[in-house]
Amino acid sequence: MPDGRPDNDFGPWLARQLRRAGLSQAELADRLDLTRAAVSAWITGRAQPREETKRAIAEVFGTDPAVVYNRTGDLAPILPREWYHRPAHADGGREYGNAAAFAFDADLSVLAKEATQNSLDERLDRDHAVRVRYILHELTGERLDAFLHNIQWDRLQPHYEQAASADQKVSKSLRSALDDLATTSALRLLRIDDYNASGLIGPEYTDGQFAAVVRRQLDSFKQQASRAGGSYGLGKATLWGTSRFGLVLINSTLSEPFEGRTARRVVGRLDLPWHTIDEQAFAGPAWFGELDTEPAHRGTARSWWADDETVRGLHLDRPNEDPGTSFLIVGAHDASGTADTLAEMHDKLVRSLAKDFWAAMVSGTGREPMLEASVTALHNGQTVIPEKRIDPHEHHPALSRALEAYLDGETVEELTERDQVAQASVPLTVVARKTDARRSAANVEHEAVLLVTPAGETDQQQLNQVVLMRGNRMAVRDHRPREVPLGAMAFQAVLLAGYATGREGEEVELAEQFLRASEPPEHNRWGKTEELTATYARGALSRLADFHRAIDEAIRSMVGKRESTHQAGPALLRELLKFDSPATGTRRNQPIPTVRAVTATIGDDGAWNVGVSLKLPAVEDPWSLTPVAKFDVRSGSKPDVPWRLVSAENCRIEGANLMIEPGVRSAAFTAVTDPTRHPVPSSMSRLVVDVQRTRGGAA
Repeated sequence: MPDGRPDNDFGPWLARQLRRAGLSQAELADRLDLTRAAVSAWITGRAQPREETKRAIAEVFGTDPAVVYNRTGDLAPILPREWYHRPAHADGGREYGNAAAFAFDADLSVLAKEATQNSLDERLDRDHAVRVRYILHELTGERLDAFLHNIQWDRLQPHYEQAASADQKVSKSLRSALDDLATTSALRLLRIDDYNASGLIGPEYTDGQFAAVVRRQLDSFKQQASRAGGSYGLGKATLWGTSRFGLVLINSTLSEPFEGRTARRVVGRLDLPWHTIDEQAFAGPAWFGELDTEPAHRGTARSWWADDETVRGLHLDRPNEDPGTSFLIVGAHDASGTADTLAEMHDKLVRSLAKDFWAAMVSGTGREPMLEASVTALHNGQTVIPEKRIDPHEHHPALSRALEAYLDGETVEELTERDQVAQASVPLTVVARKTDARRSAANVEHEAVLLVTPAGETDQQQLNQVVLMRGNRMAVRDHRPREVPLGAMAFQAVLLAGYATGREGEEVELAEQFLRASEPPEHNRWGKTEELTATYARGALSRLADFHRAIDEAIRSMVGKRESTHQAGPALLRELLKFDSPATGTRRNQPIPTVRAVTATIGDDGAWNVGVSLKLPAVEDPWSLTPVAKFDVRSGSKPDVPWRLVSAENCRIEGANLMIEPGVRSAAFTAVTDPTRHPVPSSMSRLVVDVQRTRGGAA
């Protein structure tokens, strides 16, 4: 073909033109003075019309023959774009909102995790990164008016007003959104673009990515299904959940042609609760598109092939023809209340992307990462916060160093220097499926990869924890190993399982499927799920527990206590831990925490390295404790010594305090003093550790 388009595109293209013009194959055959069989052969791809016949087809439609040769546009007049609102169920059933949207919080961090994971799952060229851009855009004045006109807001508003009038959760949220829009005359958009992705390929109504995202719920149709992070089909609901108006517009560039075209496939979807207008009841969902001319779907709204001007007016223009999709969330907000301003929303997206996808952004030498991500913010088309590309080494230096060493084959078996990365194998036993034809199918052993490296001075996030991940290096959860020796070095670690190991093979695929079945819709743990117990033979949950224990055991063997003796130092620190006396008016037999063990050494720099384990009574209230270091002196008050809490077990560190949840029976912490602030050298001192109740705190 002169334009490089395959010949088999002609049939679908011509069929679409006939539907748009309201012509049958027989009517076209009559106007061309040909048989209906000849036209049918073109439609089905069994034959192609000759050049003179293409000119005759152009005459029938009253257009330039070049349009028929190149097939870059439509022959029939442009069909109207309308909002199609689904009629209410005939049986009287009602939905007061999309239940899938309630599976997640309308939080920007949740949106970033789910939307970006979907882009990773659809990565097209696996030798190159999928590029994801988050663009916040605030509209006011004329630009806001133009956008509302382009989405036919005047036709939507009656539906919004009626939907917002009910006494339901979604209705109340809509009422607030409408009132704010009227008061502020401002609207925030959030566009999520991905490139080097599949795009929303597939037919309009039947199986494919397009129908799964635009027309269905709980359909997780993925090109790379075996590697996908998501499996419930719920993640896409976060897009609509993040919109105060339940409205998302879509522009997709397809990796595979549909109807002979790939560029600017545009559609909109709206999720409202059940409502009525002029005694006509509507189910809630609505679609924005071209009115369909197919008999089976006549009158509904379908996607259309938009021109450049249209996508610009909808704020959906893409800068190049790389395949992928742009989702525009209308009225974007963060329901957690922690990101109200444009700058706060920008910062939260940056932090969230760095937290959940740092591993996918790390690459080995000479290779591209799986993911590149950035965030920017605009106001009426003008940049107010420049595009910020997420650098994993900036946000997670130690973890990024660990993964990079693994990808480059530069790990070691035992840590001897601070910048090294140790690697160990952790066994995962994958039990057989219940549906396996071999009734006596054997379990499969998978070797996950554990990477451990010393934490740097700035590595405070995920300290002394293991980031568990699988698939496209999707971070599932941060796991805190149990019974790590007190005084052990501060570390950061990552556990790669399934396809995250970078390996292929049956045992890798089986491990990936097993772990994915053990994850809830939030994908935030490996444990008991309905899918796991329904799919796998007895013992699946026990094997997961064994896996977690094996991770803890491997950590203990790699970061065990490294004591540095000091010849001039004092005798081993004794149990000098004490608590405040009970407050006036409390019972004297009120249980208090007691010391289980104390360890201490003096480092080469003269700092005290102290470890304390506590036994806690069973109480219904949380504990808030403040450990304080003091130098022992013969007379007068003991001077405080500045120190830093380094790590904790079964409790969390908040500044200088230990926060312990109700019901916890044992806890531990380690701390390091600042030798530059010691009143006397460590070798000439005796240290007292005083653990006090936090003033104004619990317990």
